[in-house]
Amino acid sequence: MATHSARRNLSRTRTAAAAMLLAAALIPVGTGTSVAATHTFAPFAKSFQDSNWGGYVAQGSFSSISGSWTEPQVTCNSSDDLFAPWVGLDGYGSQTVEQTGVQTDCSSGQPVLSAWYEMYPAAPVYWNDPVSEGDSMTASVVSDGGGDYTLTLTDNTQGWTEHTDQNLGAQNASAEAVIESPSQSYPSFDELDFSGVTVDGQPFDNANPQPLDSGGYTPGPLQNGSFSMTPGGDVARTQQSHHLRPGSIRY
Repeated sequence: MATHSARRNLSRTRTAAAAMLLAAALIPVGTGTSVAATHTFAPFAKSFQDSNWGGYVAQGSFSSISGSWTEPQVTCNSSDDLFAPWVGLDGYGSQTVEQTGVQTDCSSGQPVLSAWYEMYPAAPVYWNDPVSEGDSMTASVVSDGGGDYTLTLTDNTQGWTEHTDQNLGAQNASAEAVIESPSQSYPSFDELDFSGVTVDGQPFDNANPQPLDSGGYTPGPLQNGSFSMTPGGDVARTQQSHHLRPGSIRY
């Protein structure tokens, strides 16, 4: 009887394992997944001269931000190079961030672009849509003031749009249009242009945002919601520290 019982248990184990594999195979593709997330885009953190965010950040009570940018042509200098332009709410003076943008990852030796959103401290979720250098992107984050958020990302060049509805107990304490490198190692690019950035339906300028340098990139003047990120910040790329700041996690 013990032998028959062991055989029955083995059979049940194999059946359960087969069912799990079948269920995994039936998960729909293209709805976004956090399984592949290897980097976390974190709240603002400032070191002596530099910060993990570069661009413009406004403090105050905000319910929405939207803006566009053009994905730049980049040169990977090392496999650590990683960065993303994004727009979002929170993270400057708060410990949550509601954000969406496009990540460029050089870990393969070549730039790989991926669309994503993140409700920090949760991990990023990646959408399975194509993004190429030179694409025009538009993103928005909208809060209903009660913890519900709608995040939308559009590739104007390739003609796709993704959006997601999420819930988070957040403060809506800031609004930002920035670039960020969780690895503190940016690839090289000549210019990244943000345009049409609005907060609560008004030009970003009206919110009196402050400029931030990051990794040797600095924002130009903000004019009617438009500005450019170019090399020439206070900290040259070769002088960057490779110690991760609090909240900037790389797994």
